[in-house]
Formats: sequence, structure tokens, C-alpha cells
Amino acid sequence: QLQLVESGGGLVQPGGSLRLSCAASRFTLAAYTIGWFRQAPGKEREAISCISSTGHIISYADSVKGRFTISRDNAKNTAYLQMNSLKPDDTAVYYCATNPWGNNCPAGGMNFWGKGTLVTVSS
Repeated sequence: QLQLVESGGGLVQPGGSLRLSCAASRFTLAAYTIGWFRQAPGKEREAISCISSTGHIISYADSVKGRFTISRDNAKNTAYLQMNSLKPDDTAVYYCATNPWGNNCPAGGMNFWGKGTLVTVSS
């Protein structure tokens, strides 16, 4: 069964850091653009970062720019989201997803999604 599995979420204090991982099972991530998305309770899903298959094209939402860093290790079949200077507004379920068709990450154009990992930022 093809799977994307997010991990690394948890409870962290404001100003803290977390690193999320997105691991692929039974398929190779190297051919895909990978996006990270989040959805907070009562809010719409938000695209927060995107990295092309080669890692050369990267984008961030304004809400996380300068605080979050996306990366990938194709040899480990895993993508990452390093989150620093976390704020309560970052509380959400974080998802990774894949796009086999291009270098961007439109939510409607992602073909495969993980089940998410919960990040809670609270004192």
C-alpha cells in the first residue's frame, strides 16, 4: 500500500522548534514535488511550503517565511519541515502531499496525501 506518513508533531511552547518528517512507503519521492499544508480548527487548509523534485525550487507562505525551512533527502525517501520560532497561530494538523506533474503545490493538484501530524503551540 502506498503511503505518506508525517511524524514529528507534538506540543511545544511558543518560540520553540519542531522538525516534521514526511516519509514515503512503497514509492519513490524523488520524482515528486512535495508540499506541506496545514489546517487549523475551523479554518481552511493552508499551503505553507513547497519543494521541487530536485530541491532547486522552494516556496513559502508569507505566514511562515523566515521561520520554517523545507528540505528533502531523496536518498532517505523523506522530506522535512523545520519549524522555528513557533507561535500559537501555528497550531494545526500538518500534512505533506505530492505533485507528480509540476514544480508547484496547488492543493487541488496534489495527487497523494498523508494523514497528518498535529502540532500544538501553547504555554
